[in-house]
Amino acid sequence: MPLLIDDAPALPLDAQGILELAARSMFHLFSSVSQGMFLVDLSGRIVWVNEGYQRFLPDLGFSSVDQFVGRMVEEVIPNTGMRRVLETGNPVLIDLLTNKAGTFVVSRIPLRDDAGGVIGAIGIVLFDHPETTLQPLISKFALLQRDLDDARRELASQRRRTLAVAGDGERRAKYTFASFIGSSPAAAEVKRQARRAAQSSSPVLLLGETGTGKELLAHAIHAASSRASGPFVSVNIAAVPDTLLEAEFFGVAPGAYTGASAKGRDGKFKLADGGTLFLDEIGDMPQSLQAKLLRALQEGEIEPLGSNKLVPFNVRILAATSRDLAGLVREGRFREDLFYRLHVLPVRVPPLRARRSDIPALVESLGDDLALRNGTPPPELLPAAMALLAGQPWRGNIRELRNVIEQAVMRSEGQSIDAAQLERILREAGVEPAAPVQDTTVVVAEAEDASRYLRPLAEQVAELEQRAIQAAMKAHGGNKLATARQLGISRATLYGRLENPE
Repeated sequence: MPLLIDDAPALPLDAQGILELAARSMFHLFSSVSQGMFLVDLSGRIVWVNEGYQRFLPDLGFSSVDQFVGRMVEEVIPNTGMRRVLETGNPVLIDLLTNKAGTFVVSRIPLRDDAGGVIGAIGIVLFDHPETTLQPLISKFALLQRDLDDARRELASQRRRTLAVAGDGERRAKYTFASFIGSSPAAAEVKRQARRAAQSSSPVLLLGETGTGKELLAHAIHAASSRASGPFVSVNIAAVPDTLLEAEFFGVAPGAYTGASAKGRDGKFKLADGGTLFLDEIGDMPQSLQAKLLRALQEGEIEPLGSNKLVPFNVRILAATSRDLAGLVREGRFREDLFYRLHVLPVRVPPLRARRSDIPALVESLGDDLALRNGTPPPELLPAAMALLAGQPWRGNIRELRNVIEQAVMRSEGQSIDAAQLERILREAGVEPAAPVQDTTVVVAEAEDASRYLRPLAEQVAELEQRAIQAAMKAHGGNKLATARQLGISRATLYGRLENPE
């Protein structure tokens, strides 16, 4: 028999009663559908945990609730932000927490007395397996966090260099991964590979066209490696005459030949001892020196010119070339054994035309650099000028782009740069301008794609969660038990999400 309206339970008539009812209802709801909850008092001491949260205790190092309750929250939950909530009274509705128990999406809400004062806080674990249900969002967050960390390290490094005594002669990396501008898929992939290479001690071979940023990545790999505190020494093989390369690499013993210094001269291997040696344009190395370089790399020791002593060294090798090294091997112009010695961790740096969506960010960075050096306001490229830049093939890559931007800034009467100015500069350089990229191309499409993330995080989390549930339900033919297992959540949680998708 249906319940008559007159028989339905009545809501409290006063506002306070309604608030209390809502608070009780929400507390019970969160306690039942969340993955776990706990309460702390004003001092930060844990006073209560629900049954759901107790399953995380073993991973946090506790075998019983009694060991957990009564302890200060910072002592038992690494990386918690609960103290800030207690001190400020401001809630944190959505946050990511990572500790030895896993990665969680959490909320932290202050509790107040009748006078409005903070008397404690409640912590709620909304998701305990975000790596499956929220994987796209987690990946983007992790990428942004790495870039932020890189930027912080670079700023700190710049401050240290500014404070250092000028001309101290130290050889250090000048760039980090934050210096490699770009967020396109191609740029993100090359940074991922380079970061991975930084964790190894094997040789790295940077491949790519001229001007793509190979030397910058070499600096960044060194700066992110375990050798970061050691020297970073580079030598451009193409810029050193063949007759001087052996002395440049291995050094010269005192009085080795007429006119040689009585004190001798250290080579690049000796200078880089304990750090990294970057061999730029390795494809231009003469064959007469390739065998000696191979022996040095195999034996870990060098013999300076005019000396009979073998000098051991401890150097990590990074090499780069814009030439087809494998083709040179086939032609017999580069030793195959040396190629395999260097080709351990190859990283191919993409040309600028393969990451056109990075051009606006590169232009902004180059403009800021010019403005800083010249003491002028940064240039402003009109939309048509930016579209023209995005459409060019850029055979000289970022180096060519920098040259065009610098010419435009130096020759412009005002701060704005239009497409006509850039076309003149390109033609004067012997380049026929390609058609500009229109607004419907990948550059704008990627910008619009990025704008999807400029929304409240809670809204994005809910949207991603529903997509994950729908995909899993479809994959398992509507089987809720299999879906819950796939997503790493309980069946009760899945039912709740299906009934109340918001």
